Amino acid sequence: MRVYLDSAFLLVLGAIMLLVGACGPTVVPPPPAGRDLPKGKPYTVWGRTYQPFTQAHGFEQRGLASWYGPKFQGRLTSSGEVYDMEKMTAAHKLLPMNTWVEVVNQDNGKKAVVRINDRGPFVDGRIIDLSKAAARELNVIGPGTAPVFIRALASPPSSTTPPPANAPSAVVKLGPFTVQVGAFTSESNAYRLAATLRTQYEDVTVVKYDRGDMIFNRVRVGKLDNLEQAEKLKARLRQENHKQAFVVAW
Repeated sequence: MRVYLDSAFLLVLGAIMLLVGACGPTVVPPPPAGRDLPKGKPYTVWGRTYQPFTQAHGFEQRGLASWYGPKFQGRLTSSGEVYDMEKMTAAHKLLPMNTWVEVVNQDNGKKAVVRINDRGPFVDGRIIDLSKAAARELNVIGPGTAPVFIRALASPPSSTTPPPANAPSAVVKLGPFTVQVGAFTSESNAYRLAATLRTQYEDVTVVKYDRGDMIFNRVRVGKLDNLEQAEKLKARLRQENHKQAFVVAW
């Protein structure tokens, strides 16, 4: 699932960009010219709210990569660009638009550098959605998914050349984050789980969410300063048999 911007102006501009890009070799495209970059406002997909980062220095993450291709070809991405599956781009839920990211396929060691210009993937466990070109370079097209390590190189770039891999970076502190352990239509079940979790954890909360047709009681644990801490807490909770635990913005 992609999050799209429906704007006639952006569609026309994106189409022009696509035609220009088709005239040259396949390279990682520069940021769109002539307009401001997306400001990274919070957005909600399937009941989850995401707060995009304001910077990405020092960001690293491990998880599954997937890819998206012909079905989305020519559609607008979340950045307002037209999606071109033959460009080296990718979707991420939180990284700033135009962040350069190095992706390493942990199954075969292959590497690729992509530019974030879309939001997704909205599937638990998946951390990045690659264009077809990037998936081809990493040998992900056949299997569909692959375990990867991703690392932010620059955000946003001032040119089409990523900075050196050994460039200094700052520690990412972009929270707070929390870990959602469960969501129940039964309030009593939610509070029962919360009471159990409070015997081991601090900052256990039950948050109501009205979907319109149904009210859910979300059980969440922790208030973490950065994503790394939140991922560690998620891993611990999953080891304790809370298999559906996932990280969300506070």
